[in-house]
Amino acid sequence: MSYNTRMETLDEIKTRIEAAVPGAQLQIIANDSPSAQTSLLVDSPHAVAVAKFLRDDVRLCLDFASNVTGVDWPERIEKTKTKVKKLVEGVEKEVEEITEKTIPGYLEVVYHLYSMEKKHGPVILRLRTGNRTDSVTVPSLTSLWRGCELQEREVFDLYGVKFEGHPDLRRILMWDEFKDHPMRRDYVEPNDYEYEPTPHDEVLERAKANQTPGIV
Repeated sequence: MSYNTRMETLDEIKTRIEAAVPGAQLQIIANDSPSAQTSLLVDSPHAVAVAKFLRDDVRLCLDFASNVTGVDWPERIEKTKTKVKKLVEGVEKEVEEITEKTIPGYLEVVYHLYSMEKKHGPVILRLRTGNRTDSVTVPSLTSLWRGCELQEREVFDLYGVKFEGHPDLRRILMWDEFKDHPMRRDYVEPNDYEYEPTPHDEVLERAKANQTPGIV
């Protein structure tokens, strides 16, 4: 059986996943950047099944995860402008109102998937945590794409995402005793640099500020 080699649109892929993985909650996420690469958000309970479909489907054959990265989304206020009709000094006029909505914070893991066999891609898959504090677990996709192992460890280390089912989840850049996650947007850099001649002026000034008098 032969298939059209044209890369399917994300809408087409989403439709086929929904038929193949009952109950999967999928959402296409737009991208307003110049790359305009839309992505597919999948709920954690169905993430492994959806990822397996993307890898094993004969039309897609997304056999290579080229990149795994994290994104920190702190709680934020989303403002929306709407036009409504109101009485202004007894005259009905159209006025602009601004409504605010609080978007709870969460962490995100982004996978860029390609097909080496079909020579197409990427399909960008997103997983989200429940929040940024006590619900930070998503399923690991290392069992499907072996190349995810070290990259998921990096996301765990720098963002604090816990990957359920990862074969060796531990820090990869920071030391084991390190207590924070340096890529979080609210991360506070420590002010305990030791003095050393460095070309990075800001670091040098902080190091000097923490130098013990009389010690060179």
